[in-house]
Amino acid sequence: MPRFERKAIVERFREMIRRGEPIIGGGAGTGISAKCEEAGGIDLIIVYNSGRYRMAGRASSAGLLAYGNANAIVKDMAGEILPVCKKTPVIAGVNGTDPFIIMPVFLRELKDLGFSGVQNFPTVGIIDGTFRVSLEETGINFSGEIDMIRQAHEIDMLTTPYVFSADEAIEMTKAGADLIVPHMGVTTGGTIGASTSKSLEQSVKLVDEWAEAARRVRKDVIVIAHGGPISSPADVDYVLKHSVHCNGFYGASSVERLPVEEAMVKHIQTFKNLKLHNQGENKWRASM
Repeated sequence: MPRFERKAIVERFREMIRRGEPIIGGGAGTGISAKCEEAGGIDLIIVYNSGRYRMAGRASSAGLLAYGNANAIVKDMAGEILPVCKKTPVIAGVNGTDPFIIMPVFLRELKDLGFSGVQNFPTVGIIDGTFRVSLEETGINFSGEIDMIRQAHEIDMLTTPYVFSADEAIEMTKAGADLIVPHMGVTTGGTIGASTSKSLEQSVKLVDEWAEAARRVRKDVIVIAHGGPISSPADVDYVLKHSVHCNGFYGASSVERLPVEEAMVKHIQTFKNLKLHNQGENKWRASM
């Protein structure tokens, strides 16, 4: 269960970009997800409360609501996931607006547990409309998440924040973000995915706009896309082919929930398509 140093991770990622190799990160809501992701060669594993909900058959967006203490859930998941990750950096989703934690102490605790970095989740960034205005006006705001990223950077943890606009990309980069992750919304598809999202074309445009904004602050910031319509390898391939600035992909539902749904349904259907044999020769069966 090694904890990887921020400098080494960033240097490896930059070398991958120079080779033309995309950075692939993925959420892990269970230990078996983390083991399989590592076996597949994933570059970064993210643990946050939504992983527990989606792998329990609930929507990932449940992680935004008061069904449990997000930061406590991540600490609880650490014992399941960190010990099985032997060669992959693992980062923690941190609720930066949590008013009941002492952030510097909490971040140190995560680092001591073995997390190599952090991401801002749950995030108010995904909330819009009147409710978002009310949250911001009452001190539950995105600036708290920016400050959390700044504090994590100051203790040399890898920082990979979600951003939802060009302005947020700028502020997160100023705070020291190593990677920014343009968030295109809740992932579509599967049994509990969203049905409304941006198009792939719109997503590429936004990723590039936000990346350009961030790189006006610091040219070396890494950009990986997430969410919305970007859910399959073909979707990611489209983004990588058409984006000027995207360096990779971070998946959550798309790397653990959707593959499990597809594989298990097909596997059970295979079992159900089997036939009983030698019915005519089995007297016990015939007597039923």
